[in-house]
Amino acid sequence: MSDSSLATSAPPDPDQDGQPAKATPRPQRLIARTWTGWRHSRTGPLAGALGLAVLLVLPFYAEAFWLQLGLFVFATAVAALGMTLLLGQVGMLSLGHAFFIALGAYGYTYFAADGADGRAGLGLPPLIAAVFAVALAGFIGLLFSPVAARLRGIYLGIASLGLVFVGQHVLVNAEALTGGVNGRDVPAFSAPGLTFENVPGQTLFVLGVPFQREERLWYLALGTLLAALVCYRLLVHSRAGRALRGIRDHEVAAAAMGVSVVRYKAYAFLVSSMFAGLGGVLLALAFRRIIPETFGVALSIEYLAMIVIGGLGSAGGAVFGAAFVASLPPVLERYATQLQGTGTSTGGLTAAVVAKFVYGAAIVLIILFEPGGAASLRSRLRRLGSRRRAKAAESSTAPASPTHP
Repeated sequence: MSDSSLATSAPPDPDQDGQPAKATPRPQRLIARTWTGWRHSRTGPLAGALGLAVLLVLPFYAEAFWLQLGLFVFATAVAALGMTLLLGQVGMLSLGHAFFIALGAYGYTYFAADGADGRAGLGLPPLIAAVFAVALAGFIGLLFSPVAARLRGIYLGIASLGLVFVGQHVLVNAEALTGGVNGRDVPAFSAPGLTFENVPGQTLFVLGVPFQREERLWYLALGTLLAALVCYRLLVHSRAGRALRGIRDHEVAAAAMGVSVVRYKAYAFLVSSMFAGLGGVLLALAFRRIIPETFGVALSIEYLAMIVIGGLGSAGGAVFGAAFVASLPPVLERYATQLQGTGTSTGGLTAAVVAKFVYGAAIVLIILFEPGGAASLRSRLRRLGSRRRAKAAESSTAPASPTHP
């Protein structure tokens, strides 16, 4: 119960004659607290709306490098939502996330390719191919879910890691399907009435700005990420989400309360695989050409680092972690090249190596000082700011003490 409700419901203290004294109303203080809570409750939505507005207008001003980087971040964030659902909401450690991302990327390429490059393909419309690729990732995840539902902790991690090794073997050796170690080109995406590839002589101008491939895919990836966030939040706040968290907190107690542990774990693995497959489709479109090396064990470790840095189970934390991990190597490489051009030594370290050092340092610092990740730090800062505003409002509305001459 809040302080204000206690103040209005508690009986007044008796006066010196034993009669109840009249309670002193403090409407100004109550109004100030109400206003402070109302303003604080809208800080998050207002910040989100401002951030969305910035993302919507960014393609009109940003360079091609930053637009391409944004595509990688959006695609990575979609797949990271599947990882944080599995580990953060259910407590299932999976190191096979890269396998399902590869299923989405290669599945879309196979379904949409027309075989003109000498590789196998069905030649389906790109939108249908993307839907089939996500469904393929979900189907394979559903097939693996009985194993995932019966294993816990590191055993599930090792079992799911086997998927990555199997996937790498297939991607390298099934050359007719995947192109082998050299990979294969990704078909351009299109929808009825919309094309997302540069067409000679058909440049699209919006407010005088030419919208090329990167600008068009930017809005496609951004819209996909927003839809994925909505689906994630709906799932987390649903009855199924409460059951998943019950399994995470105490599996035996959840089973005793009638929760089908095996069924809900299989459901979580299915949804997580579909998120990964959708992220794989977006990654394939961003890369234009996919190779097996991209979807190795290192990619699964990077996704684990994303959700640890961002905060387990937090959608915003997953997006933050994805942005941090996905953008760090290309940004370091870009500015390292500029430093080398000015004669500054980088110590012989590549951007990828430096990024790994930064990942490791960030994870160690988070585990030591803020195990909940960036999401927990954000919540702590929000509570601290709320208390400070409440104290400031209370001090400003409190009656001044009388002064005696």
